[in-house]
Amino acid sequence: MRLGIFLPNWIGDVVMATPALRALRNHFGPEAHLVGIMRPYVAAALEGTPWLSEALFYEKSYGLSERGWWRVVARLRAAKLDKILLLTNSTRTGLMARLSGAGERIGMTGEGRSWLLSNPVTQPIDTRSGLPIATIDAYIHLAAAVGCPPESPRLELGTTAADERASDRVWQRLRLPSGDRVVVLNTGGAFGSAKNWPLEHFAELARRIAIDYGLAVLVNCGPNERDEAQSVVKQANDARVTSLADEPSLPLGLTKACIRRARMLVTTDSGPRYFGIAFGKPVITLFGPTDPRMTETHYDRETVVSLSLECQPCMERTCPLVHHRCMRDLSVDVVRRAVARQLDAKPTEQAA
Repeated sequence: MRLGIFLPNWIGDVVMATPALRALRNHFGPEAHLVGIMRPYVAAALEGTPWLSEALFYEKSYGLSERGWWRVVARLRAAKLDKILLLTNSTRTGLMARLSGAGERIGMTGEGRSWLLSNPVTQPIDTRSGLPIATIDAYIHLAAAVGCPPESPRLELGTTAADERASDRVWQRLRLPSGDRVVVLNTGGAFGSAKNWPLEHFAELARRIAIDYGLAVLVNCGPNERDEAQSVVKQANDARVTSLADEPSLPLGLTKACIRRARMLVTTDSGPRYFGIAFGKPVITLFGPTDPRMTETHYDRETVVSLSLECQPCMERTCPLVHHRCMRDLSVDVVRRAVARQLDAKPTEQAA
């Protein structure tokens, strides 16, 4: 079996696809050749996992560059794939699949692309909410459409030796205690500013965790979020609160490794949220404009914190009403209580 899999374009969605990838590998077996077709920036999320045989990168460009549309279609044709499973919903990837020469092309209907698929799959609806089923469940549903038996929705990730060495250097440079004495805060996200909790709130939360529990706090950041991380550290004004901002390189694998060894993660609804869940950590997720029902993780150790205002969820990248109350009015005390419940819970309660 030679199976191509178009992976989602968001890092968090790629992690939510890991149960489906696990199901595909288990179903087709170790001899099957599974090709992950993906945007380059999501590849690091899957490094250290065993499911894919090969990665094929593509960009949005229709040009003739190595990762441009036509070159990638040519490589797909050369791969002589038996099937292509689309975890993406775009017409673009549907057309790429159609031109690949694969005999079977399985994906969700939508965007008028059913004619591009040999096996169109209708998006199931959750009878309780009337909304499409959660993303994790939708990916598992697509895996079932190619013959996979039912699969657990448990998210799963790995790290590489290089990731772990990088996190070792962070622990040494920042003189952090053992991982069970470190809480990671993740303040940012690629979606847009509407998901962000105010930096001064994060700073106060970090200070309270350090004072009340004597724990170290590590503020995670990406390459474009260094200033924000430094601001949280400065405002917290406690030596136990540090950040990754001064690291010369901030690869995604470093974030994975730091979260993997930490005690807890407090995060916005962004990619690192799913890292914490995949590594089995207590996770506090702060929701503003997005709908937690759409990204239900089926994970007992996650606490979702939201105000549930009338204007939520708007699903906008910036607040259309300007006030951004869904995150600004989410108080430090509310989040701190959620953190305290997780930190004070006995191990048996956390695992329940």
